[in-house]
Amino acid sequence: MIDRLLKPSLILAAFACLSIPPAAAQGSDSQAALPKPTAMKVGDVLSGELTAMRSKAKGKKGPVYQLVSEPRRLPPPAGLCNLENGPETFQIVPAGDSQAAQLKKYLGKHVSLKVEAVACAEEAGQYSEAVVTKWTLAN
Repeated sequence: MIDRLLKPSLILAAFACLSIPPAAAQGSDSQAALPKPTAMKVGDVLSGELTAMRSKAKGKKGPVYQLVSEPRRLPPPAGLCNLENGPETFQIVPAGDSQAAQLKKYLGKHVSLKVEAVACAEEAGQYSEAVVTKWTLAN
């Protein structure tokens, strides 16, 4: 008697699984829904959470800071840095000890920087998608 009750429920469960659309078909919709990157020009403010890492790039040890923000379209000729939606992670390079000390105060916090020079990351040892080499604190 129990076998007769279980068989119809198993058949219904099998049909329910077949009627669910495959995940691959849903993936194309999410790509079309990517937000358009904000165009960035020299002098614009870049805001986001600041984190720190250590780097040994080119034999130099020193602090490396990273800021995560919304996708940006960089000024020409960089553009989208060969990414679908523009860079979202920015390596912030301090020009000296004083700039490094300024950034250290904002680790793990929201920070705003006025960007004067930015380019796509191209060298080994760069953890971010884009590199900000000249900036001033805008907080």
